[in-house]
Amino acid sequence: MVFSPVFGYLGDRYTRKYIMACGIFLWSGFTLSASFIPADHFWAFILLRALVGVGEASYSTIAPTIIADLFAKEMRTRMLMIFYFAIPVGSGLGFIVGANVAKLFHGWQFALRVTPILGVICVVLIIIFCQEPQRGMSEGGTHLHNTSFKDDLKAIVRIKSFVLSSVGFTCVAFVTGALALWAPAFMADAIALKTGRSFNTELESEVALIFGGITVASGFLGVALGTEIARRYRKINPRADPLTCAFGMLMCTPFLYFSLVLSEYNITATWVLIFIGETLLCLNWAVTADILLYVIIPTRRSTAEAGQILMSHAFGDAGSPYLIGVVADKLSTHFRGASQSPAVQFVTLQYSMYITSFVCVIGGGFYLATAIFIQRDKAAAEKQTRGEILGPEPPDEELIIGNSELDGGAQPI
Repeated sequence: MVFSPVFGYLGDRYTRKYIMACGIFLWSGFTLSASFIPADHFWAFILLRALVGVGEASYSTIAPTIIADLFAKEMRTRMLMIFYFAIPVGSGLGFIVGANVAKLFHGWQFALRVTPILGVICVVLIIIFCQEPQRGMSEGGTHLHNTSFKDDLKAIVRIKSFVLSSVGFTCVAFVTGALALWAPAFMADAIALKTGRSFNTELESEVALIFGGITVASGFLGVALGTEIARRYRKINPRADPLTCAFGMLMCTPFLYFSLVLSEYNITATWVLIFIGETLLCLNWAVTADILLYVIIPTRRSTAEAGQILMSHAFGDAGSPYLIGVVADKLSTHFRGASQSPAVQFVTLQYSMYITSFVCVIGGGFYLATAIFIQRDKAAAEKQTRGEILGPEPPDEELIIGNSELDGGAQPI
């Protein structure tokens, strides 16, 4: 999160494949090193785990911009879909592989030693096979040149569809982060109370396997559905992308809400509702990335990616697990008996996780607001990329929706 602006600056100015390779190598090294930290050096472990974000910052900030320069229009949308399969699939496999490797070798440290192997393989593949396209190549970019980092930031924050969609995506990250940490623990509590089983490592591994499988399947399906829905809807409505994202956020709300309600009555139904809710939540991943890439000119895309990553982590998945935990702890003081009893832990987590449903509604609202400005901002970016206008934004008189030359007339939402 902290290093994403650094990689955003570098990604808009220097050879991107080598920046990515360097970041992933550091990512792998920090992950491996953390697995050897002794128990009495906890803060060293925390520091190394935090530095893992260096690798994520390098890759997540730069990789989408390379895809954007290699592909345009519908082909870009499909390639982004394939790229963003990695997030839910990787997260789900992390639950499955991590839990089982730790169980097999009788130590959580071994779970951290799988990723570095894959990281080194990725570094080699990037250096050998990854192309370094010219910025704006897929869009026939002309007259493109870098400006100062300050000017880049000033131009980016004036693009309303970027800012609004980034806030919407921050809500997605908030919910995703909360579910990733607390959903397995919550479901383990629910199963223990419903079946009378003791809360132990075996139950945790079983729940991690189920939740990981759901995350993989729902992520794969959600990313594919979101991309295809947006692609088809785009043919009749140029505001299709933000509307698809809004649909996903608003529709996942009742499924997440009722999964919490039903958890104390029917475990199977709860798993089904979680699957549907996560599928709808994942409609946004590739589509939000596509929005960013076509409303930002090629020489500022890495900086914009960095800004979106910084915002979504700082106000999204970095804080949501902590917030859910704090609320649950505060609620536990209002219950009689031991605050660590399974029943109290279940109820307090259930109440605190209702927050995710409200955040989904907020995110849907920001995506709906994005739809108001998307046509104007996209047209402005396309014109500047082709060298038809000099500034990153249209003049003030063209800001009226439906009456702008860039808008091409009013379009129905």
